[in-house]
Amino acid sequence: MNTALIGLDYIVDIMHPTGKIARSAAHAAQRDVVGRFNRALAAAKQKDWLRIGVKVGFEPGYADLPAHSPMFGRAKEFGALDLSGPGTAFHPDLDADAVQLVVVKPRVSAFYATRLEAALRARRIERVIVAGVSTTWAVQAAARDAHDRDYEVLVLEDACAAATEDEHQRSIDALRGIARIVTVGDLAAL
Repeated sequence: MNTALIGLDYIVDIMHPTGKIARSAAHAAQRDVVGRFNRALAAAKQKDWLRIGVKVGFEPGYADLPAHSPMFGRAKEFGALDLSGPGTAFHPDLDADAVQLVVVKPRVSAFYATRLEAALRARRIERVIVAGVSTTWAVQAAARDAHDRDYEVLVLEDACAAATEDEHQRSIDALRGIARIVTVGDLAAL
């Protein structure tokens, strides 16, 4: 089955301890999500799956920032998620060279106002494996949008993190209705 591995928001501002809005950094480090996603990238490369890295960010000057958004409204104040700055670079431990396509998203969902769906359709992708930070926002949004676009959706649970383990687990439980929950160890059998 044509498959894409999609990694969401493995960027400095969100998941590195020095990040400007790194609520999930401690949980991500505790769970070793970057290391696990690197193993997923290696497995995906071996299987010739499309490997996509998605990052959230805004143009310098924040002209495309939704100022009214409780989530993004203060990014400018913090100097976070500026596409011209170091905060939107992939986490330094991520094997960014293994990523074939980088998609920049201006909102929570990887599908909203991006080229992601066109890339998936061009490769005739039928199944997406989603992982990232945070499970609560980016992973849930991408999984739900992929489901509603008729992709088979798998969530790579052990390569996801949220602000807390409880928040992460609640999100995973909510996703069970639309996605199959898997681990990096399960990828070999797919």
